[in-house]
Amino acid sequence: MIHVLMENLSTDLDQKGLIKKHEFIRVIIQCLYSLGYEESAACLESEANVSYKSAELKLLESQILGANWDDCLDTLYGIKDLTDEVRASAVFLVFKQCLLEILSRGDDSMALSLLRKQISSLNLGKEKVHKLAFGMLSGKKMEKVEDHVICELRKRLLTKLEEVLPPPIALPERRLERLVEMAVSAQIDSCMYHSSIDAVTICEDHQCGRDQIPTETYQILTDHKNEVWFVQFSNNGQYLASSSSDCSAILWAVMDDGELRLKHTLQSHQNPVSFVAWSPDDTMLLTCGNAEVLKMWDVETGTCKHTFGDQGFIVSSCSWFPDSKRLVCGSCDPEKGIYMWDTDGNEIKAWRGMRMPKVLDLAVTPDGESLITIFSEKEIRVLNLVTNDERVISEEHAITSLSVSGDSKFLLVNLNSQEIHMWDIAGTWAKPLKYKGHMQNKYVIRSCFGGFNSNFIASGSEDSHVYIWNRRSSDPLEILVGHSMTVNCVSWNPKRPNLLASASDDQTIRIWGPCSSDNRKP
Repeated sequence: MIHVLMENLSTDLDQKGLIKKHEFIRVIIQCLYSLGYEESAACLESEANVSYKSAELKLLESQILGANWDDCLDTLYGIKDLTDEVRASAVFLVFKQCLLEILSRGDDSMALSLLRKQISSLNLGKEKVHKLAFGMLSGKKMEKVEDHVICELRKRLLTKLEEVLPPPIALPERRLERLVEMAVSAQIDSCMYHSSIDAVTICEDHQCGRDQIPTETYQILTDHKNEVWFVQFSNNGQYLASSSSDCSAILWAVMDDGELRLKHTLQSHQNPVSFVAWSPDDTMLLTCGNAEVLKMWDVETGTCKHTFGDQGFIVSSCSWFPDSKRLVCGSCDPEKGIYMWDTDGNEIKAWRGMRMPKVLDLAVTPDGESLITIFSEKEIRVLNLVTNDERVISEEHAITSLSVSGDSKFLLVNLNSQEIHMWDIAGTWAKPLKYKGHMQNKYVIRSCFGGFNSNFIASGSEDSHVYIWNRRSSDPLEILVGHSMTVNCVSWNPKRPNLLASASDDQTIRIWGPCSSDNRKP
């Protein structure tokens, strides 16, 4: 009968032979105990004749609760396949508890003998042993510890030993929950359309559809009178700013149903406006152009609050610091370089001089730690504003634009070689991740991160399409058709992962949302 039972427990649960039945039952029992279902766990142990604690762990439990310290040490030294480091750590924990109980009894001489002869011989480093000795032997004499406290401390020792001893002697904490979590994470990682903050059910296999990302045109904005060069959603997702070669910028309000309505038309520039930047608190907007000065606008009123520099200072790009009180801008004119101003127009710092190349694009990471600049077409310079360390990333082809992820970890650059490269800002990658499929030869095309956890990349293209990639794949996931001319820029709404805007030479802005049978707004 016992032979049949053991044979049944040794069978596999799956056809591939990956899951042993007794191991599976063991982690279920552990899970039941951790969830507080002690009677159910004990019942399953009895019915299946399986204990979640191994024979070695049960023996240690009996010895520790009974204060049989010599037997406990013999057991630890007798367990095979333990590394010297793990064995020493486990023995140290036992000695520590034993030392505490000896001192509680007032036997200082025996405690000193234990420290000198046995604990000091462990291969754990002098510092750890000295710390233990100092903590237990310094100061006033230890008072007797109550029996119920001693019992509780022994139980804690068992818990610590379970954390130290390796499987299968001890199961890692919350093993079943961890396995389920890993399985769900693996399914999410393999889901190319995943873009939802909702919890994933474990009752079925996870697989998102195309309705998780924007793929259909929901609205076409036609208020600009010439090519639209730039679009960017505000940080709170409630507004969209666009700029055009018609020398204007427009502020759009995003309604609750996802529809956009014109809020303000910003008209003060004398030349095309090619760039906009929202302040982190979304109260102000910067506008500039390759032949234009930098202006700051009040978002609520639509009035120009300040024009930076003189009329001869042409700004190509700009960015905000996280405090919404400082900004930085770069010029295509090498003699002008890079300026940092406060919102009143006071110069805080400047990088300029004979060795300063022209600035094509720049960005401050959202955490305010790095200033990233595109210099001389093929160089990305990452300046750590805290340490002042600088790192240069060289590309083989000309860079046309720069974009930074919301978590300040990654940057995107569009190249005229018809590739988009993603680099890590920390500088640990030797090579970038590359994305291809779109068309870019001669115009400035801009890309962006988007979707849940910035899992996606979107870009314009000279073939009039919008391209979307999952960050884990170099080939396009979706190609959005609708514009009739070059798509210059795209922006993904940071608060509504299913809303995307694109700006085109066809003088329109398209708002894209998820596909749905009833064409509901996102």
